[in-house]
Parts: sequence; C-alpha cells; structure tokens
Amino acid sequence: MIKFEYQILTMFKKALSLTDTVNRLAIDSSEKSYKQLFNLLFPPLLKFCFCLLKSHELAEEVASDVMFILWKRRAELSSVANVQAYAYIIAKNLSLNMLKRGLKKETISIDEISIEVFLNHETPEQLLIGAELKQALEESINLLPPRAKMVFKLIKEDGLSYKDVACILDISVKTVDAHLVTALKKIAVLINKEFHLT
Repeated sequence: MIKFEYQILTMFKKALSLTDTVNRLAIDSSEKSYKQLFNLLFPPLLKFCFCLLKSHELAEEVASDVMFILWKRRAELSSVANVQAYAYIIAKNLSLNMLKRGLKKETISIDEISIEVFLNHETPEQLLIGAELKQALEESINLLPPRAKMVFKLIKEDGLSYKDVACILDISVKTVDAHLVTALKKIAVLINKEFHLT
C-alpha cells in the first residue's frame, strides 16, 4: 500500500512540476523553464523513441526534434490538456515517419515494430528486486506481443494514464486495459513458472 501511495505521489508531483514549467515557459520564454521542461520530458521520450527506432542516434534526433517543436509552440502549450501525452504523440509520429522514410514502405504500423522495455534502476522499488527476479521479469516482458509490450512500457515504466496511452497509440481505453491485463497475466504465468510458485 505504501509503495502504491509513493508511486501516486511521485506521478502527481511530476505532473504539477510539468504544468508549472509549461505555464512559466509560455509566459516568459526563459531558458531556465525550457531546461526544466527538457529535463522532465527528454529522458522518457528518448527511451520511447529508442523502443520504436532501435537506434540511439535516431532516437536522440527524434526526441530532440520533439523538444524543438515544443519550444516553437511554447506559447500554445499552456492550452494543451496534457503536454506529456502531446509530446509522446509527436514522438510517435516523427518516429513512424522516420521508419517509413528508412524502409521506403507505404505504411508502417506500430505493431510491426519490436518494443524493448527497460526497468528503471533508480526507484526504491527496483532496488529491492533481486537480480534473478529482475532478469526473469525483463525476459517475461520481452516475450509479450508488441502492442501489449508497448502498453506495459507506457503505463508501468513511463507512468502514463490509460487515456494518454490510448491517445498515443490511437486505440480505445478499453483496448489499452485489455492489453495491460493480457501483459500482466502472461508475466505472472511466466514468473510463477520460473520460480515454481504454482
């Protein structure tokens, strides 16, 4: 229960900080406000883009482009309901466009991209998980279907809401829920099997 409350409090503080930063950026266009916005959004955007593009250089380029777009649109950002989801949607679209150009395909679906989830090593929760369990968990996550893996990553690793993930992936909230339930059930089965818990 305490762990859950800690996660909710952390997400709430991040959302407040992001809202404050966006409002200050829209008002004064200061370098300090932009740096704060960059520090809040760039690292998770970089991970998200890397999952889609499988290239650190391309992911960095797309994440930087997203931050540049946010800077150019800074005056309108305070009217955006959820800047984090807005940034992820821009990142997804730029990444898919880059893949489309690179693969010279007519269309590309997010389902065609392999997704990798990296567990964050910096949270207190992650520090308590033993190396063996952590490895089994990462292996279980990597065995998930691509869409379920992406939903799991966005909700559990990046802390986005179901509604935000639905908007980013252009699917319904019910579908997001179904993918997350599927992912959690498959992970539980694999972990139980790995550690002979059933």
